[in-house]
Amino acid sequence: MAKRPHIIIFNPDEMRSSALAHLGNPAAVTPNLDAFAASEAVSFRNAYCQNPVCVPSRCSFFTGLYPHVHGHRTMSHLLRPGETTLLKELKDAGYYVWMNDRNDLTAGQVPGWTEIHADEIYYGGQEKQGPGPENPEPRGEPGGKNYYSHYEGKLKLDERGVNYNGDDEVVDAAIACIRDLPEEQPLCMFLGLTYPHAPYRVEEPYFSAIDRAKLPPRIRASDCTGKAKILSEIRKYAGMDDYTDADWDELRAVYQGMCMKIDAQFGRLMAALKEAGIYDDCAIFFFSDHGDFAGDYDLPEKCQNSFEDCLTRVPFLIKPPKGTVVDPGISDSLTELVDFYATAMEFAGVAPSHTHFGRSLRPVLADRGAKVRNYAFCEGGRQPGETHCDEYHLEGGGVASTVTPYWPKQRAQSDDEAHAKGIMIRGARYKYISRTLGDDELYDLREDPGETTNRIQDPALADVLTQMRLEMLKWLQATDDVVPFDHDARFTPEMLWARVRGMVPPEKTDEVKQMIADGINFPMLMHYCRELAGQKKP
Repeated sequence: MAKRPHIIIFNPDEMRSSALAHLGNPAAVTPNLDAFAASEAVSFRNAYCQNPVCVPSRCSFFTGLYPHVHGHRTMSHLLRPGETTLLKELKDAGYYVWMNDRNDLTAGQVPGWTEIHADEIYYGGQEKQGPGPENPEPRGEPGGKNYYSHYEGKLKLDERGVNYNGDDEVVDAAIACIRDLPEEQPLCMFLGLTYPHAPYRVEEPYFSAIDRAKLPPRIRASDCTGKAKILSEIRKYAGMDDYTDADWDELRAVYQGMCMKIDAQFGRLMAALKEAGIYDDCAIFFFSDHGDFAGDYDLPEKCQNSFEDCLTRVPFLIKPPKGTVVDPGISDSLTELVDFYATAMEFAGVAPSHTHFGRSLRPVLADRGAKVRNYAFCEGGRQPGETHCDEYHLEGGGVASTVTPYWPKQRAQSDDEAHAKGIMIRGARYKYISRTLGDDELYDLREDPGETTNRIQDPALADVLTQMRLEMLKWLQATDDVVPFDHDARFTPEMLWARVRGMVPPEKTDEVKQMIADGINFPMLMHYCRELAGQKKP
């Protein structure tokens, strides 16, 4: 059997595609990822997540299934027994699976359920964490412009001149694992990191390394027409109208500084793989679960049923193991995170245990101009009355919950129209969003890459709209369910015996009952018993 590659999954949280320098951000400082893409990996410029928040996205890319297939479209409906993941499938196939406790994937209330997906789970909080922000009260008073901004700014340094956080601890734990690998067993390593997830905070040197003057233009709410109601609802409750461009630039710069720290941590892990002598034997995947507004549309953080590129387009880089043909650089090929599942399983040489919708990206790794998809899809939201699917009711609702910085988003979700189910389809040029309530959206991404002008009513795009609606319908038809690979018996053993007992001579009773216990199919059982009955006739 050919040597199986190690599978390394480096998964930051809430990192938008435009946070990388090699994808066009002049303010980004991501030298490790830029060099990785330039010489060894393919970086997908047009990679899309399948839901713009953590849990549904992770349930999707670890299974190759879309969120709607099994109802994984909320933050509180995780994978349960009866479902599987890439981690569990690789573990069952002989991989040594190491992961940290950044879960957002498997239902925590089921004893032992998360643990069966890995051979080793590193639980954080074992090391002393760095000090907090220099501003001891970064939110200020309720009603102030920063109260719901998620902005905390510059972090203090400890006596060693660093700010050691949970991600640093995870990377160190992963490096320790790499230095003490099990012999003769391939490794699957999943690092689920927290940065650059809100709150926006970072220490030096990352805080000052971002040149505010180089930040790309921000997409302002005042420049937009026809946007989804959920955005205006969040802005209404967030109360950030007094935020100036300078305020937003500070928030954006800190976000970029957090991405810079992720890049440095990625570099450390790659150096450890090389030092251990296994780098060439690794298939390495770097991608985020979703993006972040980071000031665009006058919003911080993210939203569960809005589909702007800053939320849905994510960094996605793949380095194959040595010996695999690779055409390093940037690919414009459309891809989805479900394709991670298909690609990783193919590299591992493991057959999926269930139907999935991912497509292997091996052809694009070999030729960046290759095409595997015409469209990418993303989905989110809820139906009217599905209060078990919104975070407002989950967190208790009411005035008490206003203390959490997530309250504006949660409160906006209490509006049925604002939180309506939506599906995004994105092609080479156009993006269409269908909603069960409220207005649909249609954007020409070539003329309007910031998605500022909703052209759903534009007669000039009527044919485009019709085509994209048809493609969305075909996609839903093709993905609306999955049939298990195994089959169910239509009859219990007692039912089968009841159907044939009148044909079975007494001396054959034990034999036929044993055939039933062994799982003989119904037609063969009936044929055999009819022959027995025929033998009884004179």
